Amino acid sequence: MGLWEDAKNIRDKDPAARNVLEVIVLYPGFHVLVTHRIAHFLYRKHLFFLARLVSQLSRHLTGIEIHPGAQIGRKLFIDHGMGIVFGETTEIGDNCTIYHGVTLGGTGKDTGKRHPTLGNNVLIGAGAKVLGPVNIGDNVRVGAGSVVLQNLPANATAVGVPAEVVRVGNIKCCPADDLDQQALPDITNQRISELEARLSRMEAKLQGEYPPDKPNNAKGATAAH
Repeated sequence: MGLWEDAKNIRDKDPAARNVLEVIVLYPGFHVLVTHRIAHFLYRKHLFFLARLVSQLSRHLTGIEIHPGAQIGRKLFIDHGMGIVFGETTEIGDNCTIYHGVTLGGTGKDTGKRHPTLGNNVLIGAGAKVLGPVNIGDNVRVGAGSVVLQNLPANATAVGVPAEVVRVGNIKCCPADDLDQQALPDITNQRISELEARLSRMEAKLQGEYPPDKPNNAKGATAAH
């Protein structure tokens, strides 16, 4: 199926897409898949300069920078795409969805395999950064604006800077299809609520052992004697 399958996948997932022809002619997320196939072919033939030339021309055309060495699976949906960067050793599984502003990059200190590996059915929200040779399991959802610096298990939801796993074993087993970037826990509010509850328990414990007026009354009784 190849590129036709990719175009149909974009049509099916994007509610703004009316037909496959519109996707093929107008969608930068599809155009970059076409040019990347050419660049990746040249890269595998060790024609590195030509490969980079194709990828850089594509970058100027689409606003999406994919290194020719990156490996991309079937049915990748890049929504809007502007500002997306995939590093050289990035590996992306099948049926993934990636929103604009996402970086699958390195940390600057790794060698060899230095970019992320994404499993199947992964959704990466807008503006998220996944850095280093981390492994993102199947069916993972990464919230918008998150920064992932460590491995994420399959079926997990991660949010925050740095990203933390806030849910595992989601009922929705394929985030790349439901495209939901909003049904995520508010981890900051959750932490504040936990701190408030802990403080309340500590205050209750202290007040139970030492009532505020007891020391004063005890001193007054001693003075009276």
